[in-house]
This record gives sequence, structure tokens and C-alpha cells, in this order.
Amino acid sequence: MTRNSSIASLGRYEILAELGKGAMGVVYKARDPMLDRVVAIKTVNLTLPKDERAEYEARFYQEAKAAGGLSHRNIVTIYDIGRSESIAYMAMEFLEGDELRDLLQARAPIALSRALDIGAQVAEGLQYAHSRRIIHR
Repeated sequence: MTRNSSIASLGRYEILAELGKGAMGVVYKARDPMLDRVVAIKTVNLTLPKDERAEYEARFYQEAKAAGGLSHRNIVTIYDIGRSESIAYMAMEFLEGDELRDLLQARAPIALSRALDIGAQVAEGLQYAHSRRIIHR
């Protein structure tokens, strides 16, 4: 799902590719030159009316802070948050593999053992987050 990116960098991160796009922002594959590693960058566009912008930016930073305090094998690790002009961003662990959405949209049955394994991993991550008073919305 890699596409060409319209920006070259965010903060210190060199944008390599666009991975996906949502209603409020874009997710990029990027390189952190200081630590020489590939990261995922989740962004939120802040070119909204002032009252909406403040709410979205606060929610974005709250999400980053909450997730940044978690350390579990089934929860992505947050490395950094920042802002570059009208874009707030969160740099996180880049994971290779299939997206669950793609597996489900394939309309092919998932083997029972794999489905149980996926469900167990999701449940373990959520249980860990919930035990630290973090609720995934």
C-alpha cells in the first residue's frame, strides 16, 4: 500500500513512503537518522478551525502520552511526539507483517489456530492496557 509522499520530512524524520490515510491524518514509513532505524509516523492535520484544532491536538497528545507509558509485546512502542508546522506527529515502532484488516477483507477463512492466536494477542494487549487504566477507543 506504499504510495509516494508529498512531504520529505517531519521533524528529524525522513519520510520514506505513505502507508495509509485516514480522516484526520496520514501514516508514513520514515527513517530516524539519529538512531538509524525505520519508524512509523502517525500524523494529525491541524489545519482545522481553531476550536476543533485544539481539541484534536489535545486528544492526539493524550493518546501518545497514554500509549507511550505502555511496554508490552502486543502494543506498539511510542518513541517520540512532535509538531512540524500544521502537523502533529507520533513516531512509533515500525512493524512488518500483514494487517488484520487485509486478512479479514480477503474473505478467505483464517485457520482456527491463527484466529485464536490473533484473538489471544489482542486480548493480552488490551488486558495490559486496562490494568494500567488505559482504555482503547
